[in-house]
Amino acid sequence: MQDKDAIIKQLTEENKQLREYIKLLEERIARLERNSSNSSKPPSSDIINPKPANKKKRKRKRGGQFGHKKHSRKPFAPEQIDKTIIHELPDKEVHRRNLTPLNKTESALQQVDLPKKLYNVIEHRVQLYVDPSGNIIKAKLPKEIRKEGFFTCRMTAFVGYLKARCHMSYSTIAGLFDDIMELPISQSYLVKCCNKKLLPSLVPAYSDALKYIRNAAIVGTDETGHKDSGNKNWTWCQHADDVVFFRICNSRGSKILFENLGKDFNAILLADFFSANRMFVRLTGSKVQWCWAHLVRDIKFIAQLGAGNVQRWADRLLGIVKKMLKTWRKGKRTKYFRKKLEDLKKLFLASVMRPPDHRECRKIKKRFVGKDRDGYFLFLEVDGVEPTNNSTEQKIRFVVLDRRVTQGTNSDAGMRFYERIWTVVASCICQNKNIFKFLTQSLKAHYANTQPPSIIPAT
Repeated sequence: MQDKDAIIKQLTEENKQLREYIKLLEERIARLERNSSNSSKPPSSDIINPKPANKKKRKRKRGGQFGHKKHSRKPFAPEQIDKTIIHELPDKEVHRRNLTPLNKTESALQQVDLPKKLYNVIEHRVQLYVDPSGNIIKAKLPKEIRKEGFFTCRMTAFVGYLKARCHMSYSTIAGLFDDIMELPISQSYLVKCCNKKLLPSLVPAYSDALKYIRNAAIVGTDETGHKDSGNKNWTWCQHADDVVFFRICNSRGSKILFENLGKDFNAILLADFFSANRMFVRLTGSKVQWCWAHLVRDIKFIAQLGAGNVQRWADRLLGIVKKMLKTWRKGKRTKYFRKKLEDLKKLFLASVMRPPDHRECRKIKKRFVGKDRDGYFLFLEVDGVEPTNNSTEQKIRFVVLDRRVTQGTNSDAGMRFYERIWTVVASCICQNKNIFKFLTQSLKAHYANTQPPSIIPAT
């Protein structure tokens, strides 16, 4: 009888150990399966992109949809046409059918072609004079033309456009000049165009963007890591209205936020729950809206850990968040909707403060203890505040794509060029400004010492 009890006790203990081991394995598997949908990992880090679940809704065909108005390109105006080719019937057919040609034609097709030579060579000559003493006097070349050098402002801006907007490496740009334009250009000269010419011309726009960000009412912030010459660096992004500001540095700490936004920052910050952001908010006393998208992804990860009570708790939180955001998106600021949102807020807090006995669940609870709790619900109180930081994340995705393609820079000058031209490109995209024209005007203003174009949106 004693042996039987001992065996039962031993098996019970082994069963308990096996359950704990299985639970540990499930958590490790869940951690290995972390992706952009259940964590803060970027989509580019997903090794396998799972297909979305089949929806009951019938898949729409590509292209124009039935019942929708057709969108066609507007034909070029007669003054925009550079060359006209008239196609005639063969003379034999004209005689056979006894046709008489009319003194008019009809447009059948408009084509766009590349000119055989894609660049113009401009030679600047100076007039020679002779004085009464027989000395030769030369006219002076304008300083702005002399500063331009081999490439005009438009050609230098073109190089910068290819580099930043098109994510092209210097070797790829050199290949484009050689293969398509039939103009061999060394990579070192392309580097000079960016780091020696465009870089100083974009300083005014870069300074204005930083000043605008510091004085904005709502500022979104995010950062992404990358390597330059084997060293770990971070690109910080601050975004307000239609102005985007980038800065590359070797720190991910809160000191960068203080340097970018200032110690007296008192606007509303949209950010994820990263420690540097929390320290900045705590030391400045500014208002903050923590990103719900990051929180939802963390809760989704908890829902995949496998434990029954943990999964039920996470699913309940996700359901409440979905209702709350859906109600908020309706945008009706009536008394009924405000009460409904307040009830959902209380329901969420009541649930999140009673987590199961699990480490990941306790982490989520900790976010809603103390002053950090208010930072998750600011969007319910202040108009114009988004519940997520998705807008800034979208702006910084441009940088991630560029780093993936070009593999970064090899010098400090290269990093300074990138942070300035990224600021210009991203801001111009937000404001629907022509990037190429902005770069060209910046160069001309820099060489002629005149007023540069403004990166600040017109009010």
